[in-house]
Amino acid sequence: MRIRNELKRLVTIFMIMSFAVSMADACTSAIISGKLTKDGRPLLWKNRDTGNLNNCVRHMKGEKYDFVAITGYGANPKSVWMGTNSAGFSILNTLSYNLSDPDKNERVSTRNGALMRRALEICGSVGDFKNYLDTLSRPMKVEANYGVIDALGNGAYFEVDNQHYIMFDVDDPVVAPHGYMVRTNFSFSGLHDKGGGYVRYQEANRKIFEGSASHDITPEWIIDNLSRNFSNPLMGIDLRSGNFNKPHTNGWFVEQDFIARRSTSCAAVIQGVKPGEDPSFTVMWTVIGYPPVAPVIPVWVKGAESGLPRLLCSPGSGGICTSPLCDGGSRLRNDIYAYHRGSLTENYFNWEKLHNRHGNGYMQLNADIERELYDSVYKDIETLRGEKELPEAMVHKIYDEADRMVAELYDRNFKIIL
Repeated sequence: MRIRNELKRLVTIFMIMSFAVSMADACTSAIISGKLTKDGRPLLWKNRDTGNLNNCVRHMKGEKYDFVAITGYGANPKSVWMGTNSAGFSILNTLSYNLSDPDKNERVSTRNGALMRRALEICGSVGDFKNYLDTLSRPMKVEANYGVIDALGNGAYFEVDNQHYIMFDVDDPVVAPHGYMVRTNFSFSGLHDKGGGYVRYQEANRKIFEGSASHDITPEWIIDNLSRNFSNPLMGIDLRSGNFNKPHTNGWFVEQDFIARRSTSCAAVIQGVKPGEDPSFTVMWTVIGYPPVAPVIPVWVKGAESGLPRLLCSPGSGGICTSPLCDGGSRLRNDIYAYHRGSLTENYFNWEKLHNRHGNGYMQLNADIERELYDSVYKDIETLRGEKELPEAMVHKIYDEADRMVAELYDRNFKIIL
């Protein structure tokens, strides 16, 4: 009996650990119609959570369209996690954990990233993506919420399992009454109260609803208010309020259902175009690395074949895809999640090092870097839209200036050489 009980205990621990590992892929995302944004252009946002914290940006030539994408793999990766192509079609995903019944061993989701890579190669619109799903053989070997926008102003989520999909249009007032949609790690068409990310969904939905009322939503707003969000609405806490720093607390907390997490490896806001604008103006505002300590750098498809920002790219061509900014942010992340005494302590983090009343927390110093980028490097991006097409020379000038400034300021603020 004692041996049997011990076996039961070990099996239970293994099941809990396995679920914890799978839920490391705990992404948060949103589609926001151009009707709600400050400049009238749609936005597609994702915080990517994963067990593989190495990420970079790559340019790839597809069968029909070229594209840029975030991936965790080396040269010519088979899977990507978010990206945009030369037609202005953009895609991301969040894994869903309630589209299949775990009691029936139905979960098989091995092609989520491969599906997105293929979509970027051949899809020019939301309608093309729908047709692509229709042509896939079953089982599709996916279980995810796919968010897509295009250069025509369309946006939709597709909740996709092995056999079926359901489309949710951001312009449909029945499913998106306020002109935006949020997805985490459950699907509305899935099993009731199963899956994960309900608290993150609640927080992201709340913040976007607030921002949409005054049309304040921009890529910068999204990165600051969502990608670097440390609120838990169920517990009624917002660490950034100032009420959770010294001397009110000792500055340490346990991570639970924040949008910004230890496993958050990157973030991106893909800013689409208005109908009639050249799709080449679609820009992927990219944060490679832990979002609280990594500044955003814009990326375009046009000109990507001849170069991308050095700080976002992998210096090698092997199987692992990392980048200087990803490596630098990981060093700061490790200093924040620095309590390792005993087991199951990996989610304790030092909030005081990230954000404090003195204004010298890592997240605050990173905000200073980003502010200088917007003031001196990114200020002319909007004026580029007055051109008939995106000037490639200006794109590379922005890349060079952003690389130089981020490297200098990262060294100044963090003593880290990128």
